[in-house]
Amino acid sequence: MIEKNIFEEINKKKLKLDELRPLSKETVKSLRESILLEWTYNSNAIEGNTLTLLETKVVLEGITIGGKSLREHLEVVNHKEAILYLEDIIKNEEAFSEWQIKNIHHLVLKGINDKYAGNYRDQQVMISGAEHIPPAPFLLKEKMNEFIKWYNTEAQYLHPVERAAMVHIIFAGIHPFIDGNGRTSRLLLNLELMKNGYPPIVIKNSNRLEYYSALDKAHTIGDNFDFISLVIKETNDMLDRYISLCSNNI
Repeated sequence: MIEKNIFEEINKKKLKLDELRPLSKETVKSLRESILLEWTYNSNAIEGNTLTLLETKVVLEGITIGGKSLREHLEVVNHKEAILYLEDIIKNEEAFSEWQIKNIHHLVLKGINDKYAGNYRDQQVMISGAEHIPPAPFLLKEKMNEFIKWYNTEAQYLHPVERAAMVHIIFAGIHPFIDGNGRTSRLLLNLELMKNGYPPIVIKNSNRLEYYSALDKAHTIGDNFDFISLVIKETNDMLDRYISLCSNNI
């Protein structure tokens, strides 16, 4: 059980950021470009993409890096397109749905594995380095239906940051796709944060062991505290970054 006072610091910072809004166009552009790059680089690096932060920036600008695979280039371009899609979802105030999740995943795997892009897996999978074993393929539809139902009922009583963390935990546990579940789960986490007026967070590649350990703990023994705490820390750090930049531009 997560104590409500754990969110006090976040609530104060969120209130402060709201008071600084609307942010200037220049500030919004600067933050958006910086975070889009860091989010794309780190989310791909966690999954084994070898492009550096600088190389990722260059690929986002439309330039090809010699000696790197087509897949690694596509992972960068696709992730950016997925983020743009999240922004459209928020702008249009679309309800959370299975269709939406499949669209996000389709963008993540587009041109990489078109057979499975946006389609649930038809075989059992193992998560490398984790004790948790995802549900069998024939259970996926039921599990995803339960996920959406949970989101529309119980989840709405949670603090938005806790809800975002739980969206990631539950989706990653179901692991409905053959590939791209990690990237999709981090996109869903940030979609939930952004919907509620929070900045997107970056789960850093340098913290991937802590990240994976907390996630596996949630999946195997049902202890979500470490993972939610990690999301809280990253949210606090990103709010600090936003407030600092915005305060300096007043």
